[in-house]
Amino acid sequence: MADVNDSRADDVLRKHADMESDRAVFDSHWREIEQYFSYQGQYFNNANTTQGQKSTARIFDMTGPLAAERFAAAVTAMISPRTELWHGLKASDDGLKRFKSVRDWMDAARDNLFAARYAPAANFSGQSHTTYYDIGLYGTGCLFVDDVIGRSLLYRAVHLSEVYVSDDAAGRVDTVHRVQNPRIRHLAERFGLDVLPPKLRDLLEKGKGDSRVPIIHCVRPNAQYNPGRGDMRGKMLESYYVLPGERAVLQEGGYRTMPYCIGRYTTSARETYGRGPGMLALPEVKMLNDMRKTIIRAAQKTVEPPLLAYEDSLMHAFDNRAGAINFGGLDASGNQLVKPLMSAARVDIGMDQVAESRRVINSVFHIDLFQVLVDKPGNMTAFEAAQRAQEKGQLLGPTMGRIQSDLIETMIERELDIMAHAGQLPPMPREMIEAGMMQGRVPVGIEHTSPLNLLQRASQSAAIMRAFQTLGPLYQIDNSVLDLIDIEEAAKIIIETEGVPSRVLRDDDQVQQSRDQRDQQQQAASLLQAAPQAASAAKDIAQAQQIARGMPGGLLGLTGTLQ
Repeated sequence: MADVNDSRADDVLRKHADMESDRAVFDSHWREIEQYFSYQGQYFNNANTTQGQKSTARIFDMTGPLAAERFAAAVTAMISPRTELWHGLKASDDGLKRFKSVRDWMDAARDNLFAARYAPAANFSGQSHTTYYDIGLYGTGCLFVDDVIGRSLLYRAVHLSEVYVSDDAAGRVDTVHRVQNPRIRHLAERFGLDVLPPKLRDLLEKGKGDSRVPIIHCVRPNAQYNPGRGDMRGKMLESYYVLPGERAVLQEGGYRTMPYCIGRYTTSARETYGRGPGMLALPEVKMLNDMRKTIIRAAQKTVEPPLLAYEDSLMHAFDNRAGAINFGGLDASGNQLVKPLMSAARVDIGMDQVAESRRVINSVFHIDLFQVLVDKPGNMTAFEAAQRAQEKGQLLGPTMGRIQSDLIETMIERELDIMAHAGQLPPMPREMIEAGMMQGRVPVGIEHTSPLNLLQRASQSAAIMRAFQTLGPLYQIDNSVLDLIDIEEAAKIIIETEGVPSRVLRDDDQVQQSRDQRDQQQQAASLLQAAPQAASAAKDIAQAQQIARGMPGGLLGLTGTLQ
């Protein structure tokens, strides 16, 4: 049974109070963003939002919500597209990189990782999209990577309303508190009935198991870390499940790697949480919604204007339906007693302002930059389109790179750790074992090969190809100009920047063997080509010798004759 008034719980609660204070100002921003953007529930405004509850009361224009959805879709396509290998693995030790066996192992480990990540039960695609959505909307998103026995990997997006974070001196998130409100019976199913404090067990016995209680999951650096131990002290991170109301610890444990992967769009020098496009676009979205309300009212008055009537007219019984007959609507002279009030409202001017606001919002969410990566004008050549896409990729690099370094790299480190300890990585080659690498701990580097990174690195291969095109006319004059370029090194750069898989490449020994075979074949071909000439020369010499022997003085006589 969990002890109430536990000192460990008090320590977690003191830290949580500080984290709540640090997040308080952000909470007010996020609540307002949620009101104007989110159609998925009001979690910041109501922690116990009923499933399916309407949350669009303040939304009169869908530009903001649609921009947030498109941002998430675009980030998915540019950073982690399901149909591509959007990252690779490489040896951290430069000396190991030259071994083809090591490179092949890195590729095989990457393939196993992608297979586990995109397994149907892992649910990575949907959960990562939700995390990108939160990053675009609030500036911070959280993806929980769980170690599930029998399935290896399980992903779950955690809404930012539940997450409190703190970072280390280097600015990396090292402490995460997640606040949930589960039902009491769910706590009993997960942690065991005997673990619950007496108060919660009494509620269960009284049939109040559906009542909800807050619980905090704390993950933080292990101050007593000892890598030689097999218990929680042997793990770099310690974990506590705390009941704040009872000041009790339901469970303690640890993690080898951080299970909460935090992604941030951009952060200022003094802030822990990120700021996203939603925060920047909020003033424009609020103004757009007000403009839309005004235009809707003006358009409604134009289409169905108010009516002006004489005070003694029949307005009390007036029928506005099409085809209706209203007796008494004309005087004896045939003049209308009821007339529409036509205002001078310029709906068209309002729509121009709306269009400008929509353009600004889409620009804040980079929709225009993402669009240029898929659209190519008809009068634009392939080279021009590539140059344009490369420029846009460079503009997206800083913010997208932050998501990769914060979220993706932390996630990959967590995935590799889980799969290594589950024995789901291929056997290591001899070179890696001799270098001291262990199967349970895989210190490898991450090489991003997403479409965005390929666009950013394409400048090198593009420069090489431009150089060859420019040198073409000079080569026609003097073919020695190509001596200035190391063709082999240029080919390696192009292969690397284009993301060619390692398995199709030969190692240095295979390349040298291929070259030796080619040299031998060329030498044999040269000998075959020279054989007719050599035979003809030998025949001429033999004939000359026969002539010489038949003349007086032998060869000397022939020499004299020739002279």
